[in-house]
Amino acid sequence: MTQPLFLDSVLQEKIWGGDHLKAFGYDLPSDKIGEYWAISAHPNGVSTIKNGPFSGVKLDDLYKTHRDLFGNSKKDVFPLLTKILDANDWLSVQVHPDDTYGLANEGELGKTECWYIIDAQPGAEIIYGHNAESKAELRQMIESGDWNHLLTKVQVKTGDFFYVPSGTMHAIGKGILILETQQSSDTTYRVYDFDRKDDQGNLRELHIDKSIDVLNFGAPANTTPSITKRSNLVNTSYVSNTFFTVEKWEISGLAKFDKTAAYTLCSVLDGQGTLTVASESYPVKKGDHFILTSDIASWEVDGQLMIIASHDGE
Repeated sequence: MTQPLFLDSVLQEKIWGGDHLKAFGYDLPSDKIGEYWAISAHPNGVSTIKNGPFSGVKLDDLYKTHRDLFGNSKKDVFPLLTKILDANDWLSVQVHPDDTYGLANEGELGKTECWYIIDAQPGAEIIYGHNAESKAELRQMIESGDWNHLLTKVQVKTGDFFYVPSGTMHAIGKGILILETQQSSDTTYRVYDFDRKDDQGNLRELHIDKSIDVLNFGAPANTTPSITKRSNLVNTSYVSNTFFTVEKWEISGLAKFDKTAAYTLCSVLDGQGTLTVASESYPVKKGDHFILTSDIASWEVDGQLMIIASHDGE
């Protein structure tokens, strides 16, 4: 085949969503769109291949039937999920389980994730960690609603990066647009939801006991980016572990790449240009998402672009 897989994907309406994703060229069905599941084989929002011989094929089916395109991965499910999130209001304060707890209690993987801040309004904040020192203190602070003392808030700006391993208390704040790379899981335990009600006037479900089971203690350990430069490319490596590797490619001109992983997920967050694979050229622009499969040994990107690239930590 030797060609990239471009994807059509699923928009998700959320109580906290907005309309900022239209800046990526997406046709929004409402002004409450919170998430674009850009590269996903998760059953709650599966991407569809839109080019080449696999046009119209769902990514989960392609992973099952053509595992050779994904390095003959031994993992039962496509392991990663890439989203763009538009937080027009605070998301719930939440935590995700690790794989052991998630598989035992929910029947799916846990969720370690990370965030690249695409845009943030002045003064925008996230919740990143908590101040309780024991499960007993944690439960007491949650049950008494002592959120001001319990929750750790951090101001964010465009270009920031946060690593959010399973067990981390977290929430994305109002006025933030992010690219999220995560394990392919949709398990979320809500700790607090600002007493919001859904369209039917009901409070959304909380998961206090499970949250207390899985929450970590101590400050979250963020990663330290490393930057390398070569001809027309600034490569910022944010994280590389057993879950995923995540990088930012800032391209200004013609940049050449050789494969360093079995396959690579790419999200164009700014600019436009041309991707060339096996002498075939493809226009790429802000809002495009594609996979460079295992049979692609090298490629070139020409233009002015910013791309977040990721691959499985296998």
